[in-house]
Amino acid sequence: MEIAVISDLHLGTGGKADGFGHTDPEFEKFLNFLESNFERVVLLGDIWETLTGCLPGDPAAELRRARESHSAIARRFERSKYVYVHGNHDLVAGAVEGTPDEYTLEADGQRFLFTHGHQNDSLIQRRRWLSELGIWLGGWIRRLGAAALYRLCAQIDERRGGVSRDASSCPFQRWAVDMAASREVDVVVTGHTHMPVRAEHGSRLFLNSGTCAEGNFSFLSLNTRAGAYGVHSTW
Repeated sequence: MEIAVISDLHLGTGGKADGFGHTDPEFEKFLNFLESNFERVVLLGDIWETLTGCLPGDPAAELRRARESHSAIARRFERSKYVYVHGNHDLVAGAVEGTPDEYTLEADGQRFLFTHGHQNDSLIQRRRWLSELGIWLGGWIRRLGAAALYRLCAQIDERRGGVSRDASSCPFQRWAVDMAASREVDVVVTGHTHMPVRAEHGSRLFLNSGTCAEGNFSFLSLNTRAGAYGVHSTW
């Protein structure tokens, strides 16, 4: 089976707080490429941005508005080729639509676990309200045009998580691989960090799909028949 994985699109309502960074027709060309070359496309969380509305507290309405603002893409994602797993920015999809927070697959003798990865973020798990307040404030920083401040806040948050590409020291990778071991899967696939990675941990493989926001094209290709797993930033 040939599978593509994308995550962290952060498709919003199309205003200044929308961090998607693509025109919809441009991104649809990329989706055409994925649909033509892969049997399945996994949407691995934070596909929709529901936490940066002008007023906080109504993510379900923001999810609806985001889909209306990117209606052609939203319709594509309803096709049977796509599998949608929610993250923390589109967490509401789990509550209102039953969207799962993980997807498991067995193919060609390998077991795979796909999950966004926010489950490892202690701030989200223990003080979700504080995490979502920070995201909402970030939306207003974007609206006010303070790009340098927004980048600084993003860097601080990245350092808080200790995320890196180093398989020996990254706590996010250790968490994911420990979970893979407990669930007896061979390959664990995450998003959340916006950092595309392929790292071997003994007999298990860790993959991160990076982000398709801010104008990026980052995706994973999984060829289960050939055992070939790649990270890509161009198509």
